[in-house]
Amino acid sequence: MLVEFNDLENLFHITEPWYVHDCIFNESQKKLDVYLKVYKEALLSCPNCGARHQPIYDIADYDRTWRHLNFLEYPCYIHAEHPRTDCKKCGKKQRVKIPWAIKPRAGFTKLFDAWIMKLVKDMPMNAVSRLVGEHDTRLWRILHHYVDHALAVQDLSQVTKINTDETSSKRGHNYITIFVDSEKKNVIHVAKGKDAETWRACKEKLEAHGGRVQNVTGVCMDMSPAFIKGASDYFPDASITFDKFHVIQEVNRAVDAVRRNERNRCADLKNTRYIWLKNEKNLTKKQKETLDKLKDCELDTAKTYRMRLCLQEIYKYPAQIAPAVLEDWFQWGLRCRIAPMVDLAKTLKKHYGGVVRWFQSQLNNGILEGLNSLFQAAKRKARGYCSDKNIIAMVYLLAGKLDFSQK
Repeated sequence: MLVEFNDLENLFHITEPWYVHDCIFNESQKKLDVYLKVYKEALLSCPNCGARHQPIYDIADYDRTWRHLNFLEYPCYIHAEHPRTDCKKCGKKQRVKIPWAIKPRAGFTKLFDAWIMKLVKDMPMNAVSRLVGEHDTRLWRILHHYVDHALAVQDLSQVTKINTDETSSKRGHNYITIFVDSEKKNVIHVAKGKDAETWRACKEKLEAHGGRVQNVTGVCMDMSPAFIKGASDYFPDASITFDKFHVIQEVNRAVDAVRRNERNRCADLKNTRYIWLKNEKNLTKKQKETLDKLKDCELDTAKTYRMRLCLQEIYKYPAQIAPAVLEDWFQWGLRCRIAPMVDLAKTLKKHYGGVVRWFQSQLNNGILEGLNSLFQAAKRKARGYCSDKNIIAMVYLLAGKLDFSQK
């Protein structure tokens, strides 16, 4: 079946020296094949040195095929002649560049690539694969090509503060560590694992893209010994701020540990976990009634809950008085004789400098918590990713704020 249009070149975004020679709709295979020929008298540019007005030396027949954007609901394929020039300047005979594709053997047009890049931001790759009728391995190659190119030209010269956190990449003890520019709020590096060497990789990435370790004045992280060692070794001039959300998370863990130890002695504590961990304004009416009943009782859980509320309030204090109030809270925790809270107070006191530095730096990992939620949601929709390389590429795509326009 022959398809005819008045301006097929514009329709399929074809430029000279190519022109549409034929369009055939294959009814049995439900696809449209577009055949392009080359004007034999055309003068081309040398793909090697760029010299213009070079005559065509020879033409390869339809030896290349590219998947294009769908025409209506049907897959569209471009088949094109591929000319070669004989450059008088550099003395080389080379196939000219294909304007509608990244490289001749890529198999997809640039517009098809752009469509895939748009889809994978919002859909799992296996769903995109089913939608477009291409194997997901080929589609992952598209994503990696554009992400790798955008990362190669990434400018990190303005990075002065870094936030970092780890997140699970798959089931089991598999993690990646994500580094974010605190000011621009974009991912600057993703490394496998969660040890001190991830900081070395971040330093190398920073220096390879115009950044300087000496310019990094602050880093924000949790109290992981590996992170502390990595930051101290590879970013020695940066002051460390321990994320306030991590501190609150640690006190929540202590409160829950106390509740679990005490619930065997107090039946009222069963099924109350989230009552003690949520802020009061977020409780349901029934949860609020239960909290009002228990929070003033002589229970260790109630006592640690009040300590948790006090610690949260300290983060609202002015920077001039907050450190002194925090010191009082440490003493309260050390004297309370409730083991999980005593351990927490010791830990916070050990890392006092990084904990109180928050009141000056105001650095926190809120952006990373949001990113982690976004990434984990994408991972659940995809039912996991088959490799760390794919996982890292998705993190960059979702939160790297990469510039793909330079391709």
